Amino acid sequence: MQPLAETTPVQSRRTAARNGSSVKWFLLFWVVMIGIGVYAVYSYTNHLKQQVLSQLSAQSQQQLTVLKTDYEARIAALSDEVKELQSTVQTFNELLTFTKDNASAKTDNSNKLYTQLSEVRKQLDALKKEMDLLK
Repeated sequence: MQPLAETTPVQSRRTAARNGSSVKWFLLFWVVMIGIGVYAVYSYTNHLKQQVLSQLSAQSQQQLTVLKTDYEARIAALSDEVKELQSTVQTFNELLTFTKDNASAKTDNSNKLYTQLSEVRKQLDALKKEMDLLK
């Protein structure tokens, strides 16, 4: 009789084949698991990248909107200031034209308007006298 601890060559081949196939399945299982893990990490990083890009896009759009409204407000304020300056310049131009037209040796430089009014009154009086003479 053979002791139970000793195995026959047929049995040892069978156990070796079973052990070899179980090692192959074990290795195949881990390779598949690693592949699934790599795919999951890749998919998750792409998902995170898309989220970050969409958030950055939204923030950029919001900042551009704020800058645009600020720019338009500043342009409107500057436009109003330019209009005010144009009206002031126009007033000064009219005043300069008036003083230039009224500058002569006959008028009093300190009060040219009063002098002009007095000259107009004198001319009116002269015209009235002529009208009375013609009647």
